[in-house]
Amino acid sequence: MTVFSVLFMISSVHLLNDAIQSVVPAMFPILHESLNLSFSQIGLIGFALNVTASILQPLIGLYTDTKPKPYLLPIGILFTLAGVVGLAFAPSFLYIMLAVILIGIGSSVLHPESSRVAYLAAGPRRGLAQSIFQVGGNMGQALAPVMTALIFVPLGQKGVAWFAIAAIVALIIQTKVAHWYKANLIASPKPAKKEAVSGPVGARGAIVGVSLVILLMLLFSKFVYLSSMTGFYSFYAIDRFGISVDQAQLILFALLFAGMAGTFFGGPLADRLGRRNMIWFSILGTAPFSLLLPFVHSVFWAVVLCIFIGFILMSGFSVIVVYAQELLPNKVGTVSGLVFGVSFGLGGVGSAVLGKVADVSGIDLVIQVCAYLPLLGLLAAFLPTDRKLHALSAGAGSSPVIAKA
Repeated sequence: MTVFSVLFMISSVHLLNDAIQSVVPAMFPILHESLNLSFSQIGLIGFALNVTASILQPLIGLYTDTKPKPYLLPIGILFTLAGVVGLAFAPSFLYIMLAVILIGIGSSVLHPESSRVAYLAAGPRRGLAQSIFQVGGNMGQALAPVMTALIFVPLGQKGVAWFAIAAIVALIIQTKVAHWYKANLIASPKPAKKEAVSGPVGARGAIVGVSLVILLMLLFSKFVYLSSMTGFYSFYAIDRFGISVDQAQLILFALLFAGMAGTFFGGPLADRLGRRNMIWFSILGTAPFSLLLPFVHSVFWAVVLCIFIGFILMSGFSVIVVYAQELLPNKVGTVSGLVFGVSFGLGGVGSAVLGKVADVSGIDLVIQVCAYLPLLGLLAAFLPTDRKLHALSAGAGSSPVIAKA
């Protein structure tokens, strides 16, 4: 297999995994009616899914940095498969919580380990490799509103069972990727300890620490805002525009499909225009459109604004992943797990908190307040320039490499 075939395989699994994971918020309007759940309970379901992944992903990344485990990839999909079956037949809120935790465990394995494969196989084109990997996930997420309209509205909760087929296909592909990963994994010699190019080790550590905090703040703005949209905007649109559930889901499809396109183009653009520039643009550039969205009075303009929001906001996620990996190139698994884990955790906490706010103060307030979150993109101005980033990365040494078969 070539490197690009491996990248497209892990992207395909990312598509299937995130389509399955996106079943959970896509089911919210259905579960709200069929099980008579409150917005707070709906928020807790999202919290359980995302916080499970948030806690486990950095731990899995930390462990596999020292002991690579290629066959964790298919094992993770087995947890996802169990969660899908459980979700389809869960009779109550508590069983739904258990099922989404299993799905969260599956995602906890897939994201840091598949991201590691993408990073190690990429060579110098890390932005492109991460974009190929990430675009699969965004495509899976974009399918969620369509699934609600075409599957869950007519079939209800039991329609989730069809996604067991997707999990089985993902299991087969991940097994092949694991074989390739194991066969091509070469442990590079431990790099000699050396001073960072940019200055003393202590100074480098401070720069890296501050940069990671800024990246976490940017992830906070991105994923809490996305949580408000994917979890609650459909309720807002139904009430504001007087449309049906499946029509509201099509607005979210526009957001997520545009996000998929933004992810695909974001990595290659960052390779050309600079990582920091792309990160800055992807979050702060969203603000004008997010601030307008709560005040439009037609579905047409809501769709137009969601297209701009999705494309711009998601153009920077793969870039943030690569930027963080280059800050700590010897801890690719840990950093990947941290970025994905924080993203999931913030989405989960956001879902729970926003659900409570919606119960107390209404959906309108949730959408209007969250519209200001992209303004945190101003913090990207304090990140090291790309030249400084490369100096920091060079001073840290290098990671194991994948032989290009």
